Amino acid sequence: MKLKYKVENENLTINQILQNNLKVSSRLLYKIVKNNCIFLNGKECDTRNIASPNDIITINFDYSEDNSNIVPTEMDLNIVFEDDWLLIVNKPAGIATHPSVLHFSDSLCNGVRFYFDSIGLKKKVRPVNRLDLNTSGLVIFAKCEYIQECLISQMKSNVFKKDYLAICDGIFADKVGVINLPIARKENSIIERCISEDGQISITHYEVLKEFDNFSLVKCSLETGRTHQIRVHMSNVGHPLIGDSLYGTDSNLIERQALHCYHICFSHPIFKNNLDFVCDLPDDFKKLTKK
Repeated sequence: MKLKYKVENENLTINQILQNNLKVSSRLLYKIVKNNCIFLNGKECDTRNIASPNDIITINFDYSEDNSNIVPTEMDLNIVFEDDWLLIVNKPAGIATHPSVLHFSDSLCNGVRFYFDSIGLKKKVRPVNRLDLNTSGLVIFAKCEYIQECLISQMKSNVFKKDYLAICDGIFADKVGVINLPIARKENSIIERCISEDGQISITHYEVLKEFDNFSLVKCSLETGRTHQIRVHMSNVGHPLIGDSLYGTDSNLIERQALHCYHICFSHPIFKNNLDFVCDLPDDFKKLTKK
């Protein structure tokens, strides 16, 4: 994994080019300088020097990292896309994204760690986005810290697009709308969120795609990405997700909250081309929406 940059007429030091033009964080810059990972025209260099026009700066991200904090667990990963920089996986419901006390060895990160080991990639497992345990859909993993930083920056600037499909209780009066309600952590709870004037700005765009007897298939697009945002917003407007026991009620129609991250779109941090991915509906969604 090598990133190359051709210097123009910046009249900047290599450090300044890396931070200003390539958006390398100070923390990552310190790490790659310490590990002698920066080269000027193929040779190790002093990054405090000013680069000349047409110089080629190369950052080598191939260095090994300690990934022992995550236990490798063999899993049948549904890989949607992979290149030297990224891995995108379609996560099934019932699997946590990150390891925890309750999911020390059976999270998606554990499966990705096993996969990285199998292809000889000695890198930390870096999920860019997170899905709840019982939410299915697309999860992106960065194969180096720089890619993770770039994609998180895209998410903060709304360059990164993420769309969900939700099956919501009832029939919507307004078939298209925007929910703009601030969300905060519920008092005395480490999990549950609520609408609060003191909460963070939270904006969800929705569009009803199909209506059934007593529920609706809804496309939800996030302008912000708060914890449980779609679940909290839909519950607050009177249309909780089917099967969402935390913000609605249990359902005999589906065994989890009916939420699926089916579409992501972003700019490749290295090649700058637009990447656009759509994944299939999970079986429980297909069964419900065929009724």
